[in-house]
Amino acid sequence: MARKDNLDRFPRAQLMSGPTPLERLDRLSAELGIDLWLKRDDLTGLGFGGNKTRQLEFYLGDALQQGADTILITGAVQSNFVRSAAAAAAKLGMQSVLQLEERVPDMGEAYYSSGNVLLAKILGAEHMSYPEGEDETGADAALHARAEELKSQGRTPYVIHLGLDHPPLGALGYVVAGQELCHQMSDFDAVIVPSGSGATHGGLLTGVALEESDSSVFGVCVRRDREQQTARMTTVLQKLADLLGIDAEPLLNRINVLDKALPPGYGKLSEMTRAALEKMARTEGIFLDPVYSAKTFAGLLHLVNTGEIQPGQKVVMLHTGGLPALFGYQNELASDLP
Repeated sequence: MARKDNLDRFPRAQLMSGPTPLERLDRLSAELGIDLWLKRDDLTGLGFGGNKTRQLEFYLGDALQQGADTILITGAVQSNFVRSAAAAAAKLGMQSVLQLEERVPDMGEAYYSSGNVLLAKILGAEHMSYPEGEDETGADAALHARAEELKSQGRTPYVIHLGLDHPPLGALGYVVAGQELCHQMSDFDAVIVPSGSGATHGGLLTGVALEESDSSVFGVCVRRDREQQTARMTTVLQKLADLLGIDAEPLLNRINVLDKALPPGYGKLSEMTRAALEKMARTEGIFLDPVYSAKTFAGLLHLVNTGEIQPGQKVVMLHTGGLPALFGYQNELASDLP
């Protein structure tokens, strides 16, 4: 694991202008009794920013190398990934096809028309729908069916897959981010990230490990419970290690996920998540999104309260962006506000 892999052998589209900043949260540090920093990946720049920009650099690098002119991708209705993919495609002169899953039931009209949905329409993306939110194989198959139609029209499509049967190219973006973080700050005790697809969590853990840092990496579950997410992370890390040509065992031994902030499920607000979102806004003037970053901060607060993060420790939280989704959740968020 001591060897650092040369990521230059993977094609990469240039979507970021440079490293994202680290910002100390002075008021929260004082309140929580820790040295708290925010890795501002909400400021990656492209199309409202967010963590998916780093992942798309490697997916679209591969797509361009294959001569693709159209990308196809699946996500939830308010997916940050599909919005970022549409923005990246526009920047590179490509077209985009976005397949939106029904992953979050019982949402109001704003969820289907504002936030990321509105932005993707402004970007000129083609939209498809998929009726299930937990059928990665079926969703990928639907994209491939559309890709075949596009081929018959003379287009060259490239599918970004949901399922785990394909190399996790997007995770390479967070290998870079983990190394970037260690170069910016060599002495942090822990980093907290959301854990959903596993690409951000797995990539960052790998990047930190390649820098020979023994800092803890906590993944906060945003979609699956701890047992299911641990199994997913095992697969992602093994595939990522295979991609990089490194030993997976040291990575697998560092999987650490918690699901205290997950209920009542993906994309659903709880009092714990809402309180975390409001605390960050009212203490530091920084907005979090209800699906990923607010749950991540709620998980961080839980770790502080249980003593797993100890007083005085230097802790970094990854802000993954996703802010347009706030407007898709305006009815839920506004219900208890003065």
